[in-house]
Amino acid sequence: MRSAGEPRPWHESYRTRLLISDAVVLVWVVYGTQIVWFGTGNAQLSLLRDLRFTAVSYWFASAILVGLWLLALSLADTRTPGVVGVGMTEYIRVIDASLVLFGVIAIVAFLFRIDIARGYLLISLPVGILLLLLVRWLWRQWLAAKRRVGKCASGVILIGSLASVAQVGRELQQRRDAGYLVVGACLPPDDLHAPDELRAADADIPVLGTFDDLTRVLTDTGADTVLVTSSDALPPEKVKQISWSLEAGRQHLLLAPGIADVAGPRIHTRPVSGLPLVHVETPRFSPGQRFGKRIADLLLSLLAVVIMSPLLGILALAVKLSSPGPVCSREVRIGHHGRPFTMLLFRTTRQSTDGADAASTPTPLGRWMQRHALDDMAQLFNVIGGSMSLVGPRPPLPREVETYTDAVRRRFLVKPGITGLWQVSGRSSLSWEDAVRLDLSYVENWSLAGDVAIVVKSAKAALLGRAGR
Repeated sequence: MRSAGEPRPWHESYRTRLLISDAVVLVWVVYGTQIVWFGTGNAQLSLLRDLRFTAVSYWFASAILVGLWLLALSLADTRTPGVVGVGMTEYIRVIDASLVLFGVIAIVAFLFRIDIARGYLLISLPVGILLLLLVRWLWRQWLAAKRRVGKCASGVILIGSLASVAQVGRELQQRRDAGYLVVGACLPPDDLHAPDELRAADADIPVLGTFDDLTRVLTDTGADTVLVTSSDALPPEKVKQISWSLEAGRQHLLLAPGIADVAGPRIHTRPVSGLPLVHVETPRFSPGQRFGKRIADLLLSLLAVVIMSPLLGILALAVKLSSPGPVCSREVRIGHHGRPFTMLLFRTTRQSTDGADAASTPTPLGRWMQRHALDDMAQLFNVIGGSMSLVGPRPPLPREVETYTDAVRRRFLVKPGITGLWQVSGRSSLSWEDAVRLDLSYVENWSLAGDVAIVVKSAKAALLGRAGR
C-alpha cells in the first residue's frame, strides 16, 4: 500500500501519459475524419432495422467510437509495464486491438443494418493505427532516454549461480533501455566470495546476501523484480517460496530460460500435470516463409533502386572522380548453404595501377559513405540477383568460414543480409562471439516483423551517421 506522500511508480504515470496521448490521437483522427467526410454539419447515422431508434448524430457516434477504441486498447493490455518500451509486442497489440474493434463494428453494422459510411471507417482505421504507433514510438524514445540514466526502470535482484548471474547481469547492463536496472545479487552460500569474480567478468554487481536473505534485500534496496538466472543451485521448492513471498501487484518474479537467444513464437508454456513446461519448437523455414521473404526482398529492393537512382548515380560519379579505379569493388563472400558469391560495394579506398587496394584506409569520401552505410547500397543489386537478402546474417569472408564450428555454420540456413542484428547492435564495437551470437539468434527467431524493425533501425542509424564500421 503506497502512502500519501510516496511518489507513484514510473509505470503508473507512464500508463497515464499513454492513455492521454491515445485519447488525443483518436479524438483528432475520428473527428477529423468525420469533418473531412461529412463537413461540419449534423450528419446522421441511420438505424434501419428497428424503427424505435431514431437516427444518431455522427458527432455522438464518433464519441462512442473513440471510447470503444480506447477500451479496446486497454483490454488488449497495450499499456502494461511488461510490453511498453521495448520489442514489437506493444505495437502488435495496438494493431490487433484496432483491427478487432473495427471488425466487430462491421459485423454489428451488418447484422443490425446500421448504415455507417464506409469511407468514415476506412479512413479512421489506418490513419488511427499509424498515428497511434507513431506516438507510441515517440514515447518509447522518451522512455529509453530516461532509462539510459537509470530512471523509469524496474530494480532487479538477480538470484542464481555465480556464472549465470554474471552472464545475465552483463546482458542487462548492456541493454539499459530494456527497463531492468540490476541493483544486486543473491548467491549460494558457497559463492559469497563472488564480488571479485563478478568484477573480473565485467559485471560489477553487488552481492547482497544468500538466497535466504532475499526478503531483506528486497526491503533494503526497494527493488521490485526478482530474476532467477538459473536453477542449478535453486531447487523448485525454493523458487515457489520466493514467488509466494513477493508482494502481489508490486513485486514480480522472472525466470531466465537455460537456453539463450531463443524467443518469440518458438517458446510456448504448456502445463503438464501441474508442471509449467516450456516447449521450444525447432526453427522451421517453410517454403511459404522463404517465398514471402524473397518476394519482399525483390519488391523492396527494386523500389529502393528506383527511388534512390539519383543518389546512386551521384555516388557512382563521386567515386569515379575521387580516385582512379572501378566504381564498385567486388568481394568474394560466403552465402546461403555455404556457397560463395560476389558481393558488390561502392569503392571507398584508392587502388593501385594493378587493381589492388593501395591502402586499407578509406578516402575522405569513403569514410563519409561508410559512416552513412552508403557503400552498402550497391548490395541492392545482390538482393535483386538473389544472392543476398535485405536483412540477414553478416556475409563472412572465406578465410573466416574455415574456422567455423558446426554451430556457427547454422548462419548459412538463410541468405546473408545488407543489414541485420549485428549492424543495429553496434557492429563496430561487437566482439566476434557477440556478432556470431546475434547472427544465430536471427536465424533461430526470424520473423517478417523482426525484419521490418531491423530495417527501420538501420535506416535511422544511416541517416544519423552511426552506421560506420
